[in-house]
Amino acid sequence: MSEYEVVESRLSGLLPSLERDYVGKTKVSSELFRRSLRVLPGGVTYHVRFLHPYPPFIVGGSGTRVWDVDGNEYLDFWMGHGTHVLGHAPDFVVDAVCEISRKGTHLGFENYYVLEYAEYLTKVLPNVEMLRFCVSGTEANMYLVRLARAYTKRKYVVKIEGGWHGGYDSLHISVNLIDEPESAGLLEDSVKYTLTIPFNDLDAVEKVLRKYPVAAVLLEPVLGGGGCLEPLEGYLRGLRQLTYEYGTLLILDEVISGFRLALGGAQEYFNINADLVAYGKVIGGGYPGAGGFGGRAEYMELLDQLKYPDQRLRSYHGGTFVGNTITTVAGYTLVKYLAEHRGIYEVANNLWEGISKEFEKVCMEYGGMCWTTGVGTMRAVHFTKLRPKNFREVRELRWSRVVEKAFNLYARTNGILYISEKLFHVYPSLVQSRKEVEYLLKTFTNFMDMIVKL
Repeated sequence: MSEYEVVESRLSGLLPSLERDYVGKTKVSSELFRRSLRVLPGGVTYHVRFLHPYPPFIVGGSGTRVWDVDGNEYLDFWMGHGTHVLGHAPDFVVDAVCEISRKGTHLGFENYYVLEYAEYLTKVLPNVEMLRFCVSGTEANMYLVRLARAYTKRKYVVKIEGGWHGGYDSLHISVNLIDEPESAGLLEDSVKYTLTIPFNDLDAVEKVLRKYPVAAVLLEPVLGGGGCLEPLEGYLRGLRQLTYEYGTLLILDEVISGFRLALGGAQEYFNINADLVAYGKVIGGGYPGAGGFGGRAEYMELLDQLKYPDQRLRSYHGGTFVGNTITTVAGYTLVKYLAEHRGIYEVANNLWEGISKEFEKVCMEYGGMCWTTGVGTMRAVHFTKLRPKNFREVRELRWSRVVEKAFNLYARTNGILYISEKLFHVYPSLVQSRKEVEYLLKTFTNFMDMIVKL
């Protein structure tokens, strides 16, 4: 047996004992999950939140910690799917929301708060001359695809394998390397004009742009759900040049990287200029209904009902809760704080750069059984035979079908939470302490020692 096969065999024997440890600490969560199965399909509100054998039911969070119904405390390295860059419930944001909510939670008309926030964002976000708000990252990407097609008069859109852009029909393909709609109920026609290519492959970009009239290339600058894969040197600049040459718009999905890698997101971090950008999560300051999209006025003006009174000539956008006071004030309060404390990015990015190197050392000590990827506070460890550079390699180079699941379970029993059981990737807050990050490293090291030397 190869070393990989030996470890895989050990893991299969280890899983039952890890499960017993978890069940012993989470009996109330177990009962709540049984109740949930009666009223929530799969017992959860979102399938990725299911963790074997059942998820912990969280009752509250503060800063970098959350607590479950059984009284267990966890270090949270998932932070509301990457939403809480300053931790759970920062006092100054909560106070601002409590104050504005007394004036109305949703006014339903244009209001001063939206204007103030929009003016501020156009000052601090690169290449965003105009923007509109929406209520999710899914909507932001949906409206941008529509806008790109309206502007270029082209049908095709290119997306990256493993890229996740929300539940929008036209982009719900090749999230898991399936070149057809990845949901029952979606028609094949919904992805008829969606082309998929690997991440970090400029030859694939040029090949598809040469062959098809492409309205836009849409991608996460750091492939988040694909395992926090960073762009190779020259990839984003080459992509920018190719899209210019072929008259194609470059759309960056900054739902995760926006306000996280830097105040100006990946555009600032990598010094790349996008035509249009999608935002979500952080733009809402930790409150629900968070989304926005923007770019150069030349493109965004196609939404202008005054300039294009004929609705057939403009790109549609709307929504009941767009610009609600709660999300608007929360977002503005948080982003303004980040702008006034930019040093927080250097501290957090340096911390995670250093800890990533420590993770890499652990992987090398155990014969290269794992590899690190990511930048800033978007990090992952892959149990692969080589370091992956795209999502196809994340899948094809894996040597185990259970190791990620085992580590997630081991982490939970040791007071650490993140999603998912298929990838060990984290979206921590910018205020996670060195002690907390080192505890994550220690937990991982102990796990590796256990499975290799068991």
